Amino acid sequence: MKRVRLVDVAEVAGVSTKTVSNVVHDYPHVAPELRLRVQAAIDKLGYRPNLTARRLVTGKTGMIALAIPEIDHPYFSEISRQIAEEAARRNYRVIIEQTLGKLEAEHAVLEDREAGLVDGIIFHPVSIGALSIAKLHHDTPLVLLGEGAMPATSDHVMIDNVAAAAEAVHFLLQQGRRRIAFLGVVEDDVTFSTDKRLLGYQQGLIEAGLDPDPGLVLSVRDFSSEASDEAVRAALQRGVSIDGIVCRDDKFAAGALRACAAAGISVPDGIAVLGWDDTAIGQYTTPSLTSVAPDKSALASTALELLTERIDGFRGVGRHRIVPHGLTIRQSTPSVSSGLAVSEDEPAVPSA
Repeated sequence: MKRVRLVDVAEVAGVSTKTVSNVVHDYPHVAPELRLRVQAAIDKLGYRPNLTARRLVTGKTGMIALAIPEIDHPYFSEISRQIAEEAARRNYRVIIEQTLGKLEAEHAVLEDREAGLVDGIIFHPVSIGALSIAKLHHDTPLVLLGEGAMPATSDHVMIDNVAAAAEAVHFLLQQGRRRIAFLGVVEDDVTFSTDKRLLGYQQGLIEAGLDPDPGLVLSVRDFSSEASDEAVRAALQRGVSIDGIVCRDDKFAAGALRACAAAGISVPDGIAVLGWDDTAIGQYTTPSLTSVAPDKSALASTALELLTERIDGFRGVGRHRIVPHGLTIRQSTPSVSSGLAVSEDEPAVPSA
């Protein structure tokens, strides 16, 4: 199919190519009637600006990159959608890149590969360190997500994972649970998320006057639901006494639910199960899943706000933003009052 050119739009609209260019680049000094005619011609012909030409004129491409560890992980799928929708509201399109948490792929995100193609990068690092980011990050505006590296030179957006995990433990303790397990620790885990959530789990127990029991911190062979299912089954078969489980994510929680069902243990009567990320998984498990709920909308809007400020010329030191989190209460934990104003499928936000 023949590529639609600027001159084609001008011919259909009956205006000069300069007027079309002014409309495409959203210059304010265009008469409303002319702008409507040009936009109608653009819509009719399906015109798409050439990114290289656009960058030459405006210094911007209108594209940003989103680099995440796994495209098919429920949390990253949902946060990608939130970021894409927020970017569209700001007239940006998003290129998504999967790193699988591999160091070489994360290095590539920050090297010259995106230069000239995108105006900025939102990046959830896993393996790369803060010093490497500081060394590799030069001209392209950057915002970091997650619990990984936080160099002083880069903007960063996250929730308070330690506080969220402690609150999850407090919630189960308020339901009368005392043998609360953490699911779980994965061998060769290079993420920082598990460490921070495990720290918060321990903090919650200690604040309640309980000594953390190493036997309740379950080891998992990998990050799959199958592996978490196996870990919980193995613990129950060993005779480990458990009446509650705080899981590092909803995939692990789904595995825990299956293990309980296989053992004939009622959830939540026998064991209360609490997930993390409040993804769509939790609405369709049996029973439905109580889950720590990061404010994904706030994560996306804050990241885009910081990034567009960088794109527009902000050159200050890195800014660190903590966005709210809450707890979505469903059927996998008891519904008796915990002191939080919550309802079915409605997040409570006990802290920011």
